[in-house]
Amino acid sequence: MKLKSYLKPYTGQCIVAPLLKLMEAFLELLVPLVIASLIDAGIGRDDSGHVVRMSLFLAGFALLGLGVSITAQYFSAKVATGFAHDAKNDLFKHIQRLSAADLDRIGTSTLLTRMTSDMNQVQAGVNMTLRLLLRSPFVVFGAAVMAILVDPSSAAIFLGTIALLSLLVGVIMSFSLPQYRNVQRRLDTVLSRVRENLYGVRVLRAFCQEDAETRSFAAENEALRKQQMLSAALSALTNPLTTVVVNVGIMFLIYSGGLKVDSGAMSQGTVVALVNYMSQILIELIKLANLLVTISKALACAKRVNGVFAMTPSRSEGTVDTIPAEAPSIIDFKDVTFSYGKGAAPALSKISFSVRTGRMLGIIGGTGSGKSTIAALMLRQYDATSGEVDFFGRDIRDYTDRAIHSSLVAVFQKAKLFKGTIRSNLKWGDRSADDRALYQALAIAQASEIVGGRNGGLDATVEIGGRNFSGGQRQRLCIARALVAHPKLLILDDSTSALDYATDAALRGALNQLDCALVIISQRTLSVRDADQILVLDNGRQVGLGTHEELLESCGVYQEIYDSQYSDRREAAK
Repeated sequence: MKLKSYLKPYTGQCIVAPLLKLMEAFLELLVPLVIASLIDAGIGRDDSGHVVRMSLFLAGFALLGLGVSITAQYFSAKVATGFAHDAKNDLFKHIQRLSAADLDRIGTSTLLTRMTSDMNQVQAGVNMTLRLLLRSPFVVFGAAVMAILVDPSSAAIFLGTIALLSLLVGVIMSFSLPQYRNVQRRLDTVLSRVRENLYGVRVLRAFCQEDAETRSFAAENEALRKQQMLSAALSALTNPLTTVVVNVGIMFLIYSGGLKVDSGAMSQGTVVALVNYMSQILIELIKLANLLVTISKALACAKRVNGVFAMTPSRSEGTVDTIPAEAPSIIDFKDVTFSYGKGAAPALSKISFSVRTGRMLGIIGGTGSGKSTIAALMLRQYDATSGEVDFFGRDIRDYTDRAIHSSLVAVFQKAKLFKGTIRSNLKWGDRSADDRALYQALAIAQASEIVGGRNGGLDATVEIGGRNFSGGQRQRLCIARALVAHPKLLILDDSTSALDYATDAALRGALNQLDCALVIISQRTLSVRDADQILVLDNGRQVGLGTHEELLESCGVYQEIYDSQYSDRREAAK
């Protein structure tokens, strides 16, 4: 299992912590003997000196046990937190290496659960295992052995009690452990529902589906609650049943011990010691039952986490880390066909075009025609099913992701800003950029007034998701962030959809002055009409490639789109 490897740096603490807990358990096993001696030789013989000595022994055991216990728990906690820290970091890095297709397959809600809830369960399992896995069985069998050494005639009572307790715990665990695995699966479903509702809250409100989604969530949540209640109910049987069994055992001990004390065959201190040993067995068996539940949940969660680690990225990163200084073209699509998943219908079929330095390519088509899919292939979020995507004259699969993303930046329709300031968001493009570069990017993106109109300027606060900005402001700030990176190819995937026509035109005019290639993906003919070439898509097929004027003469799909947006061509041409 992958997760086991994260315990190797803590091998010493993994050994020391259980050994210290065993020392604590050994001290606990000596306590009933000291109490028996205090009662028989001290109180029974009115020897105050012996009482004081035994009391000091008990105090010494308590202090030594406290020190040993604190040290053991410190090491256990250090191992568990260090293990979880290292594993989470590597899990996050591994997820970052997965392709978009891999993330589509496993689902982001499941990944969130495995990064958080599952890893927390594994961490708790490691902590409890180091503290109790050796200690509890040692105390149970050690108490039985000590009791038998103290009074061999009580062996039948102790062994019978332990056997019955073990049977009860085993039966309860066999029913409850599978239920805990079902709880984790139900939790995945609830978290997925929460994520969908949070991301789609505006759509829900637009279609007045709040009540329907509330009922649906309530049903999923109720199913999770019932599953948790069933698991808890089964586990809750452990304490009362084991307590009944142990108390019955204690009853037999007191009864048989009382008869032996009356006959002089056993001392009062011995009876007290036997009762203490029986109580220790009860306490440790309950701890052991809870430990088994924790370990079972941890193992189920570890299996789910290891399932993510076991996922091999469907695409391998290239080894070329440098981009050529010059090349005939930046991006070349050569008969590219792409499908989302095996057996799925092609999202793109036989697409061919080139994007050259200093040129603009427009991509237009109806909803679902494959426009954003082309952007995803340019970014190498996916690999072409057939055909070839070349980057600076070389297969894009030969390059590292860092090389690709250092030269190519995309801005999408759904503009994403992060909590912080305008400055911190813009510096995602280039951490070393000075204020002059930031203001220059803002001016090109037509976003200067956004900064000027807010207190703090570049240091104005940006809330989570940029919710304190309008849609058009977020889009322009995201474009400015992309410009700060000085890309050789800038892709705008419908990222001006929230802008008015005047701002859109001013933005395109400013972008045309940049010394970089530009790909504009849009449903507006106005946004792409000035492009050097326009690629027209229809249901994933390339149905046109040329200038605005050429396509108006030769491409029926482009003519349809154009005519739907302008009732009078002559008026639009003015």
